[in-house]
Amino acid sequence: MKRAGLSLQSRFQIAILSGLALVLLLMALLWFREQRSQEEAIEIARQSTHTLLAEQMRLSGEAQARQLADALANPLYYFDLDAVGILARNALRAPEVDYVLVYDPQGRILHDGSGDIAAYGRPMDDPLAAEVVAAKGPHTHLSDELLDVSQPITIGDERLGGVRIGYSMAAVARAESGALSSLREQFNAVNQRSMSWLLLMFAGLTLLALLGAAVVQRLLVRPIRLLGEAARQIEAGDFSTPVPESARSDELGDLIRAFGRMRDSVARHDRDIRRVAYSDALTGLSNRLAFRETLEQRLRETQGTSSQLALLFADLDDFKRVNDTLGHEAGDEVLLQVAARIEQAVASVDGTESVVARFGGDEFVILLQLGEADPDSGIRGKAIRLAEALVTALSEPMLLHGRQVLLGGSVGVAIFPDDASTASLLMKNGDIAMYQAKVAGKNCYRFYSRAMDQAVERRVRMEQELRGAWTRGELSMAYQPIYRTQDRVLVGAEALLRWNHPEYGAVAPSVFVDVAEQSGLIEAIGLMALQAACTEAATWPVPADAGEAPFVSVNVSARQLRSGELLQQVADALDSSGLAPERLHLELTETAVISDEAYATELLGKLRQLGVRVWLDDFGTGYSSLSHLRRVQVDGLKIDRSFITDLLRDPDDLALTSAIIAMAHSMGVVVVAEGVERQGQYQLLRERDCDLVQGYWLGHPLEPQAFLDLLR
Repeated sequence: MKRAGLSLQSRFQIAILSGLALVLLLMALLWFREQRSQEEAIEIARQSTHTLLAEQMRLSGEAQARQLADALANPLYYFDLDAVGILARNALRAPEVDYVLVYDPQGRILHDGSGDIAAYGRPMDDPLAAEVVAAKGPHTHLSDELLDVSQPITIGDERLGGVRIGYSMAAVARAESGALSSLREQFNAVNQRSMSWLLLMFAGLTLLALLGAAVVQRLLVRPIRLLGEAARQIEAGDFSTPVPESARSDELGDLIRAFGRMRDSVARHDRDIRRVAYSDALTGLSNRLAFRETLEQRLRETQGTSSQLALLFADLDDFKRVNDTLGHEAGDEVLLQVAARIEQAVASVDGTESVVARFGGDEFVILLQLGEADPDSGIRGKAIRLAEALVTALSEPMLLHGRQVLLGGSVGVAIFPDDASTASLLMKNGDIAMYQAKVAGKNCYRFYSRAMDQAVERRVRMEQELRGAWTRGELSMAYQPIYRTQDRVLVGAEALLRWNHPEYGAVAPSVFVDVAEQSGLIEAIGLMALQAACTEAATWPVPADAGEAPFVSVNVSARQLRSGELLQQVADALDSSGLAPERLHLELTETAVISDEAYATELLGKLRQLGVRVWLDDFGTGYSSLSHLRRVQVDGLKIDRSFITDLLRDPDDLALTSAIIAMAHSMGVVVVAEGVERQGQYQLLRERDCDLVQGYWLGHPLEPQAFLDLLR
């Protein structure tokens, strides 16, 4: 999405306002600093005044306490409480005196200036009492609210007691407040004069900034704005808007003239750029970008109407094998032929308007819309006709380098607005429908349904639950017996992974292994399966009629083969389990081996040096030939079950199977037939000297203990 930016004029205005704001901020800081300085000066004056007044109060209190102590000496000596009371009451009437206490040497109150002397004989219990009684001379304590002054009363060396006078500091506070109030008034007068000068300076700067902005607007911003308007028109594809002419001889005039020349150049190349940007380089069809824009435009045009659109996703089945086996040039030729067949299939559906695009790789997309001449027919019926035509066209053989290739295609269909209301959602649902067509067996078409979303969600949930399934004990191994064909002796077993889900029960391996492959979990699960199979096979006894310990064959995925860690993982599994290397057979699909033949050849050679046997699984289903066996050395190959299934009915399958057995034996390769489910199949394989067989007729996959019992 295009992000709106600030115009040049706005930026100048922001710069000017920012400058003014900065000046205003500096003035405010200066004002704040002046205020702080004044407050600091006032605080210093307050503290000095407070100290001075407090000191005067202290000296006055101490003098009065000494005079009262001297006057009380004789009355106290003769214990004349009336005379003591008169002196205490006179002292209590003095300004700012809060209390007067006359006490004996033990700190008991003798008189407090009252008429009835209610506190007579009571000890002084305030926090200062102990210090006052213990003091040998005058004692003074000053706080914010009170000044306490005490003076011992003595005659000669004899101490008769003492007197305490408490003075309120309120008078000091009032005097202090009055002095500070006068000082603040003087400072305020100075502040008002300073503020007037600051405001005058700010007004002058503001006026200067406005004048500068007007000059910049006239000489710079306005011409650049006109250029910006012209640039936006060019950006929108309108190259007819004239560029403003200028006779200026400065840099801006040069820019305006250069911009005009640039517009002419862009206009010349626009058509070429659009052709390159909106078409697929290989097929000449629209690409993803062009198709997306067309789709969104069609959706906008149909909003508010009853019109419908159909989106068809077509994806070739097993196209990767063409690139892996015949090369990318052959793959490009396949894509050209496919593009031509799709256009022919689209042209065969009358009464529609269509857009065909290649999204990349082997994925093609068709947008189907009813034409103006046939607006009343159903879009779903047209989509079915086109989907059937696409499946038929893509399933026809292709001739590549003198070789016939069969591919097929899976097609997914989504209808607007029934299945989606936006372009993104329509494309997503069409892709989901295409994926369901592949799940249904490929070479077919499927319409999107909301149940497909649930299927995708189930797949995601299955991936999440597959993580940690081994740790939770849900994954386990099963072993399908493998027999020697000539004497039907048990010689080994294929290790198969089983998942017993606590909610779904037994999950088919074809389901969860595919999920593990696509999510990458197969690397961790495959390693654990390898370790478990080696550990259990190490405990297998030798059958009485076999003559040697049975082997275990373990399937290895393409991801494990490409990971670069397979050799070390196999060595570690053999070492930890104690299994003899020749008793471990690794099964790899031929497509996984052929996809990177050089790397696979090197890796398989190292595995065979380790003593491990290597088998090629599902042989005959890909584009491989027996010539690959000369370059990729293997110990055995397993004929795919699809050939064994029709062995009794299809002479071609029987001839092909016989040829594979004979040619493999000529190269010293062991042949294994899987999927043997009938006695007749077994007899034919025995007659043709197939080495090993496995299948339900011979034995179903068994749990580890059941297979161990079978060996015994």
